[in-house]
Amino acid sequence: MSTAHPATDDMRQSADWMTKADDRILESIRDDGNLTPKAVSREGMVPRVDIGRKWAGQRCRKLAEYGLLYMVDEGLYGITEQGEAYLDEELDASTLEPES
Repeated sequence: MSTAHPATDDMRQSADWMTKADDRILESIRDDGNLTPKAVSREGMVPRVDIGRKWAGQRCRKLAEYGLLYMVDEGLYGITEQGEAYLDEELDASTLEPES
């Protein structure tokens, strides 16, 4: 299960389109490896983020659209170097543009 880092959340430079759950999703995938939205959600065998599967899927797609996650396979997401940099407070997510 992912360890939350609430003290560092305020130091990360998030974007207007991001939600609080996005940090938890990124942390879970960084800590546990490639995951499906169901595995990230409260419906997974080891619940990581207190959100539903559908919302987790929407957020994973949005994070991939902005280059913080990538689709490893259909419905399976991994974290990108940009995602790692954001979590490490080395990237301002508000500077990201959606990828085509």
